[in-house]
Amino acid sequence: MKVLLVGINSSYVHTCLAIRSIKNYVEFFAKKENQDFFIDFIEFTINQPIMEIFKSIFCDSPDVLLFSTYIWNGPLIEKIISEIKKILPSVLIGAGGPEFSYGWKKYFNNLSSLDFIMFGEGEKNTYELLKDMNLYKKNNPLQNYFLQDKQYVSGIYYKKNNEIIFTGLNPLIKDLDSIPFSYPELLSNNYDADNKIYYYESSRGCPYSCSYCLSSVDKQVRFKSIEKVFTELDYFLKANVKLVKFVDRTYNLNPERYIKIWQYILKNHNQKTMFHFEIEAEYLSKEALEFLQTVPYGIMQFEIGVQTANKKALKAINRSTNIEILAENIKQIPRTIHQHLDLIAGLPFEDLDSFGKSFDFVMELKPDALQLGFLKVLSGTQMEKYATENGWKYQENPVYEVFSTPYLTFQEISFLKEIEVLVDAFWNKNIFSNTMKFIFRKVSPWTFFYNLCIFAKSKNSFQAARKELYWFQLLNDFIEKGFVVPENSHNEELLEKFQDDYFLVLYNLLKYDFVLTGKKGNFPNWYIHHYNKEKHRILLEENKMLHSTRLAFALSEFETFDFDVKSEEPEKYKGCFEYLIQYKTN
Repeated sequence: MKVLLVGINSSYVHTCLAIRSIKNYVEFFAKKENQDFFIDFIEFTINQPIMEIFKSIFCDSPDVLLFSTYIWNGPLIEKIISEIKKILPSVLIGAGGPEFSYGWKKYFNNLSSLDFIMFGEGEKNTYELLKDMNLYKKNNPLQNYFLQDKQYVSGIYYKKNNEIIFTGLNPLIKDLDSIPFSYPELLSNNYDADNKIYYYESSRGCPYSCSYCLSSVDKQVRFKSIEKVFTELDYFLKANVKLVKFVDRTYNLNPERYIKIWQYILKNHNQKTMFHFEIEAEYLSKEALEFLQTVPYGIMQFEIGVQTANKKALKAINRSTNIEILAENIKQIPRTIHQHLDLIAGLPFEDLDSFGKSFDFVMELKPDALQLGFLKVLSGTQMEKYATENGWKYQENPVYEVFSTPYLTFQEISFLKEIEVLVDAFWNKNIFSNTMKFIFRKVSPWTFFYNLCIFAKSKNSFQAARKELYWFQLLNDFIEKGFVVPENSHNEELLEKFQDDYFLVLYNLLKYDFVLTGKKGNFPNWYIHHYNKEKHRILLEENKMLHSTRLAFALSEFETFDFDVKSEEPEKYKGCFEYLIQYKTN
């Protein structure tokens, strides 16, 4: 019997941890118990032509085909399953993962060719099912497997006589050490260290009860032994992979454990691998915060879900309301650790004004990146029942995102979607850092982005091709117009704050940010380039960069500014400031 696990990722850089973990677990126990079936996996992306996927699966010609499903690949997998038996008529098709397992009723109704759905942890469920299938196949056609009148293994939904039957929950795997390392290729030099994200779990389960999250369903937290974690971290470090993302739902649950892992990483670091952790900043211990002060740049990055600063909303979704402690702890995390903070729009009791306050609350913490997420009403969560009963309107198919709430109209949700685009362009990419630093000293981030969004909409910016150059042009136009935007906005606050020389300061800072992005062949119309070749040469000589004249000019730029753009308060220093901008080689 030949089994093929299929993972479909959102992009090439991602790896599907689930199918790797299942494959290695099944393979290990099949060998241990002398099972003679063969299991392998294959990965695609959601951007690949579906015909390529059909061809690859057909070439493998599996007896059993298992898909790993999530909200980002559910629709594509549904299309594949609906067609695949036309080319592999005898294949038995199953699916697991959160999308199909919690949406089993919908997918069985939609897909006549879907034979079974696995519910729960995949490793043990899959092995027990395949072992039973393999025994059956020795004397019978495998496509008749679910026609038997028998008690099937736990964790399976299957169809029989137009009825959907569930075989009951399989106990969770208590000993996570029994799961083999998911990337054995790292031990054989057959891997892509620089262009793949390697996902890793050191624990399973979550003790918290966030109403919108499927992780809150499983409260049984289990940990790999610290010795096994150290061994597996060594594999990543010795392979010099670029990025390892811990998928632990809340990494910092046990201070004695998680600090030891951090200490091990720091002690054994290879000067290349970045480790990503999803943490609850509120629960960082004093010892953890003290340790983090010793972490150099380039070793760790944190994803921190703030979600909202509205305490009534936090209480409604079963999250802690201690936002003051959360903020204080985030402020103590050193800037050597990249911080990615999250907000969610569409939560209970959060209208546009409240969201703006949450936005300013998070931006006050100076995140390296701010992700504006939108509530997804997932099957199986507490939020599904709450939203249905209280007037939320949301997509019935992936990605189940909210359309409107009793507190936010569809127009306001759409407006926040556009602000999300602007935040990504003007903050997350760190291209406009000098300009933004000045603006946010004068007005709140929400006031700025609110008015910029209105201006951008008037320019049809969200329908245009939006490359880096476009955003500079847009911000220049916004500055030139004196922040003139339609009435009923926050415009008065902007105009009050930006008087006298401030608009000229902004223009100079925008020029500085632009020229820092790289050597220019041509300058856009809005940019007035004050260039002097002789002064450029003098500055190169002073910086001892004239070993190669051609290369020195190619890797630098000369510019004159009306204010000291390098100062923390450039508006205080008006004059003629001549700067040499040096560029790094790749």
